[in-house]
Amino acid sequence: MAAVLIILLVLALFLVVSIAMAVYTVEQQTAAVVQRLGKFILVASPGLHFKIPWVDQIAGRVNLRIRQLDVDVESKTKDNVFVRATVSVQFRVPEEHVYDAFYRLNRPEEQITAYVFDVVRAEVPRLTLDDVFERKEDIANAVQNNLSEVMSDFGYFIVNALVTDIDPDASVKTAMNTIQAQERLRLAAEHEAEANKIRVVKAAEGEAQSKALQGQGIADMRRAIAKGLRESVEEVQAGVPGATPEDVMAVLMLTQHYDMVERVGTQSKNAVIMLPFEPGSMSSLRNQIVQATLAGDAIADGDGDNN
Repeated sequence: MAAVLIILLVLALFLVVSIAMAVYTVEQQTAAVVQRLGKFILVASPGLHFKIPWVDQIAGRVNLRIRQLDVDVESKTKDNVFVRATVSVQFRVPEEHVYDAFYRLNRPEEQITAYVFDVVRAEVPRLTLDDVFERKEDIANAVQNNLSEVMSDFGYFIVNALVTDIDPDASVKTAMNTIQAQERLRLAAEHEAEANKIRVVKAAEGEAQSKALQGQGIADMRRAIAKGLRESVEEVQAGVPGATPEDVMAVLMLTQHYDMVERVGTQSKNAVIMLPFEPGSMSSLRNQIVQATLAGDAIADGDGDNN
């Protein structure tokens, strides 16, 4: 009786295990490869599935999502500068190529890495350091085209390839930064010198204009004085028949002399001016003032001609 119970328990356990082995599930964006006695029979899509227990088995599962592999490659440029380039490769396995991806390629990441090394080290040595930065899209396109051609035979589709980082040697970066700093300092010095030049030129132009205006003002003042004297002489001659211009000028000079003496005497805080006061000296004073005025006019006219 005990032996029968043991046999029944074993059969029940065998049945439970068999049922458990007959049922399996496949997650979303995943494909399961099913084999029967070591031979491929089907690719199971996401969902609930059944298989023959003890005969069929799941050989493996293939991820159908887009995956990314970052590859760091060190290479030398055409101008003998070592750079480290980081290439990000995005790839996936289409559902219709699960068989090829599972059976034909054992370690796809290593294969992709090897091809990225090969392409980058073939492209970078043909470019200078500046060209590597400027044409990194060309390098990425070369990687993508080469990988797409090769990996498609193994069931892998290359979605994109990006050169995400280009890092030259530390000493090279320091030298490049120094060159840029010196270039900016040179430009700043040029701009400062140009600004100083403009300030000097503008100041000289302003001073020249100021002097020209001053000369014009003096000339206008002298013309006004001459006009006033002419009008005064004409009025005196009209009122005193027979008076000569010299007589009129003597009277005007005498009048101005007395007016000046009166202002000096009545206004406070004025400097003392020593001049001959007797009327007989007025003729000599008048001649001196006239000669000085004529000399000043001559000088002013000469300056105006030069300007």
